[in-house]
Amino acid sequence: MSSLRTVLNDSVIIHPPGFYLIAFETLPYISLYLIFLTFVYVVAVLFNSLVIYVIAFDHRLHTPKYLAVVNLAVVDIIFNTSIIPSMIKAFLFKNNFIQFNLCFVQMFFYYTFGTLESITLAILAYDRLIAICFPLRHNSINTLRSMSCVIGLTWCFALGIIAFSTGIITRLSFCNSVRVSSFFCGYGAVSRLACSDYTLQLYLALYLVFLLLLGPFAFIVLSYMSVLVTVFRMKSVDSRVKALTTCVEHFILVTVFYAPLISIFIIEFYVQVHPDVRALGNSLAACIPPCINPIVYSLKTKEIKIRVLALVRKTKTGTDKCKSKAQSLREDSL
Repeated sequence: MSSLRTVLNDSVIIHPPGFYLIAFETLPYISLYLIFLTFVYVVAVLFNSLVIYVIAFDHRLHTPKYLAVVNLAVVDIIFNTSIIPSMIKAFLFKNNFIQFNLCFVQMFFYYTFGTLESITLAILAYDRLIAICFPLRHNSINTLRSMSCVIGLTWCFALGIIAFSTGIITRLSFCNSVRVSSFFCGYGAVSRLACSDYTLQLYLALYLVFLLLLGPFAFIVLSYMSVLVTVFRMKSVDSRVKALTTCVEHFILVTVFYAPLISIFIIEFYVQVHPDVRALGNSLAACIPPCINPIVYSLKTKEIKIRVLALVRKTKTGTDKCKSKAQSLREDSL
């Protein structure tokens, strides 16, 4: 395969035209799995868009908490878009070649919005922490302006740090294999194909895992510990139940996002897992949470559920009126 060579600082950097994604080769019925992921993607886009629409057009939901929920919905749509269409193209339609630049674009979007997913869960934990532990100061501490600043800073941070970490991989030479053993252009899978020293890239990847995944998770755990301490100090049982109820949907989201990642890490630490099984587990862990998140908020959050039901009733009423008007026009013509 011909290579594109660029010269930088008197050293030759070799970039191939692209890579081949290699995964799911030994798994049966993989086409059914990919069709299932197509359904997951459609549901994720539709439900997240519904959550964004309901919150955006209802001024009663313009609060710091629901600003963070909208942020999560936007992140979920882009995160799933960065991976599922590419998987369908590569493994369902058997076109697994991805151009060199597009490979790193996918890597950038996948890790940026995976990072923002983790951080947004921590932001929602912060909202619950302030609401339960500091109820009298909640409205003064956690304002729309402060939440907007927090979300804006997290986006700048994620975009900047992932752009840097992705950019330094493009400084490597790829003159050996172009077969990426993954279902997407993963950081480690691509780095290991380099024929130049990639120690810096792998150490950076390890550091970012601790910083961007375990950091927010540690904050969430500490937040819930503080919440539990505050709740058990409440004298009224009804107050305890009410406070904990407000955390149910967030706890489900955290479990759905982190439980598969932690389980996969523990299993791979003790057991040698086949690459295709690893790809299956990792793809499920990546694709399912953005689909479940809006469903949980639609069903478990009273405010959103009421607005969604009102929207459905309004749509149904409008449809019935149109049908009735059409029927009247037909009768008049007769």
